[in-house]
Amino acid sequence: MISNKAATEKALLRPIAYLFGATLKPWVRNLDARVADYSQDTDPATIGYGGPAIFLLWHEYILLPVAERRNLGITLLIGPHRDADWLDWIARDFGFNTVRGSSTKGGIKAILQFRKEHPSTSLVVTPDGPKGPRRVLSPGCIQLSGLLQMPVIPVGIGFHRPIRAKTWDNFAIPRPGSRARVVLGDRIQIPRGLNETQLEAHRLWIEEILHQIGRAHV
Repeated sequence: MISNKAATEKALLRPIAYLFGATLKPWVRNLDARVADYSQDTDPATIGYGGPAIFLLWHEYILLPVAERRNLGITLLIGPHRDADWLDWIARDFGFNTVRGSSTKGGIKAILQFRKEHPSTSLVVTPDGPKGPRRVLSPGCIQLSGLLQMPVIPVGIGFHRPIRAKTWDNFAIPRPGSRARVVLGDRIQIPRGLNETQLEAHRLWIEEILHQIGRAHV
């Protein structure tokens, strides 16, 4: 049962999230934003998109793809904790589906059920969320990819001199009219049934790709 305090906080947070989302749309439209797709089949907004995949990006950059790739039937995996309610509401307002949980705690069952009901949807996962450590990839997304047999697509994002929030991930807020770059990496198919050593090898490999494509375009 939700306490009176939690219910009050939720009631107050919803209009704040709505106002934030309404402000975000023109803010993002005013950015010098470009998307680079190196393999021609990884951008869901293009005709050549190769089908369902799991997009991986660091938690601190989640606002840009939510605003730039809306109304495409993509599903965002959002943490189950109350602090993530605002992101849930904003994502839905921008035309995303949402699943609450994480790739390691409580989210797998929900994802499997959602995937069964929506077989053509792609997922967005922040592999260092919901609480960090910052820019350290959780093995849960690797396991999820192998389980669902959906390839992962690493996403590198960079802003020019962003405002940084005092949060665990140094959440990035782009300055109005500033430069923003998004790089979509290649599709990477994760095998089923990886052992512990193989899982860690794949985790480190994908983490390094995220670091590389992020550094190259900041």
